[in-house]
Amino acid sequence: MKKSLILAAALAAMTLSLGAADQSAAPKSLTFGLVAKSQSNPVFQAARRGAEAAAVDLGKKYGIAIKIDWRTPNDENAQQQADNIEQLVLAGANGIAVSCSDANKVTDSINRAVKNGVPVVTFDSDAPLSNRFATYGTADYECGVQIMDELGKEMGGKGVVAILAGNQNAPNLQTRAKAVREEAAKKFPDIKILDTYYHKETAADAAAKVEQVMEANPQITGWAMIGGWPLFTKNALKWAPGTVKCVAVDALRPQLSYVEDGHVNLLLAQQCYMWGYESVTLLVDKIVNHKSPDKVFVPSPLIPVTKDTLADYKKKLDVWMPE
Repeated sequence: MKKSLILAAALAAMTLSLGAADQSAAPKSLTFGLVAKSQSNPVFQAARRGAEAAAVDLGKKYGIAIKIDWRTPNDENAQQQADNIEQLVLAGANGIAVSCSDANKVTDSINRAVKNGVPVVTFDSDAPLSNRFATYGTADYECGVQIMDELGKEMGGKGVVAILAGNQNAPNLQTRAKAVREEAAKKFPDIKILDTYYHKETAADAAAKVEQVMEANPQITGWAMIGGWPLFTKNALKWAPGTVKCVAVDALRPQLSYVEDGHVNLLLAQQCYMWGYESVTLLVDKIVNHKSPDKVFVPSPLIPVTKDTLADYKKKLDVWMPE
């Protein structure tokens, strides 16, 4: 009996000691690098706000000071992204979230970061051959299918479609464009895909590309925009509302006016704010709770936005991105 009591006391002391050690081992502060594609694209500014909000929320929850180190090129530059990842590792970042402009150019930097003990998550645009532990964002093939299905319905199953596709090297955009083409071939025999048009991912370049293509090809009756780049600027779509059908991805405030005036039939809203919020959540879970998601890909559903759903969507937007 005496020996049992002594053993129980020893085990209790050991448990308390381990608990104290675990508590003392918990980080007091964390710095996460956020490497988006470009500062000039508003969707990534939304992701930045989401990351900063997650840093506040999770910092309070775990009693940790969380800092977001924003290291994003002004305009798309995959080599600069790779360099920024290297610099974040040297600066002592505890984790990194990156949206890859060109997976081939950033994979080695991601792998070196992981080898040096810095966990990496990708968002929006993945580097599938890298050692990132998770990727959060749109299911890109399904997104392309949804774009074409909705556009095909709006066009009554016939006409000529152009695809606006952004950066030719971005794997997420390549996948979406491929899905649009394949879905059109499978379901809409009377719709012709004219071509896939690439451009720098800025509002001005995208708007100029749409205008140039329309002037050269007045037979176009539909646009499948796998990103809504031109809709961040005013008067980007020169056709009379309703004469050309358009379905586009993204639905931030400047883009909503195109739904209101009838130039765009449907926006498929990526939850850009959540790209940042969930990336930080994944990194905190990995470092603090030693947990990874059950599957590497963590999907972010698209939200359809039409004239009928615009008011409800604006309420969501007010929560995610207060004016």
